[in-house]
Amino acid sequence: MESMIRVENLTKTFQVKGETVEALKGVSLEIEKGDIYGIIGMSGAGKSTLVRCLNFLEKPTEGTVWIEDKDLSALNDAGLRKMRTEIAMIFQHFNLLMQRNVLDNICFPLEITGHKKKEARERAKELLEIVDLKDKANAYPAQLSGGQKQRVAIARALAMNPKILLCDEATSALDPTTTKSILALLKDINKKYGITIVIITHEMRVVQEICSHVAIIEKGELAENGTVEEVFARPKSKAAKKLVFQGEQKVSRMDSKRCIRIVFTENSSFEPVIANMVLECKASVNILMADTKDIGGIARGEMVLQLPEDEDTARKMMEYLKERNLTVEELEDYVG
Repeated sequence: MESMIRVENLTKTFQVKGETVEALKGVSLEIEKGDIYGIIGMSGAGKSTLVRCLNFLEKPTEGTVWIEDKDLSALNDAGLRKMRTEIAMIFQHFNLLMQRNVLDNICFPLEITGHKKKEARERAKELLEIVDLKDKANAYPAQLSGGQKQRVAIARALAMNPKILLCDEATSALDPTTTKSILALLKDINKKYGITIVIITHEMRVVQEICSHVAIIEKGELAENGTVEEVFARPKSKAAKKLVFQGEQKVSRMDSKRCIRIVFTENSSFEPVIANMVLECKASVNILMADTKDIGGIARGEMVLQLPEDEDTARKMMEYLKERNLTVEELEDYVG
């Protein structure tokens, strides 16, 4: 696949009250053209600084960003302004102009880049069709719901036909149902127009719903990256485990310390595999957690099981599960 964004050894430091704060520490990653890529981390992890470095609104202290074949650090101010017309951005709080109606909000970026008013209004009307707000052209932001405001913000971001759409916590202010509809819209835009989308979020469910690949940022560093399915099935870093299955939560008052996490594949979803394993091994297990998540439109089940203390029985159970193509991972310190 062709690379759209390449981040190389990105470091960003700030001076705060005479002290140096490292917001990013040597981050490197690659985002393919036409991908929906998630960047996830807890508050203060550095993900918002990273997204602002992708269009050089924040210039890195070290390292650089490549957009297709262009090194942003080598561009002058005019070159950066031109490049930024290809990199649109939407935000958590929409950033709409309250004194302008919906149509004029969408026209705004076209006006400031010199497009004729008639041409801008025609383009804005096309975009209102795309975001399903044709009947709201003359409404003002104060008259819109949160989801409608974000749709206007998406339409405005698309006005200049960008190659890249950066979404900085774009669904954090929305309820779950509205979030789902906005993510569906972004997915549709990606599919129809081939725009590369980068989602910045602290919510794993957002990444699981829409993204193909994910990078996990912790304390300014890249903790882990890969396909969403790989990271969900086999999280390696402490940060990934915390986001995927809350690996730091401990269950108290359990006798056996032996716990495993299993992830069900499509083929194993229809077999009563846990019941069959208990019958085969003639020993019971304790289900500490069970959940189903939507990973790229496919249901993926997961469980955390407490196994018997007997070593041979526990090993036999794990072998049984692996033979049926389930992902099996031993958890340390899950039971406290």
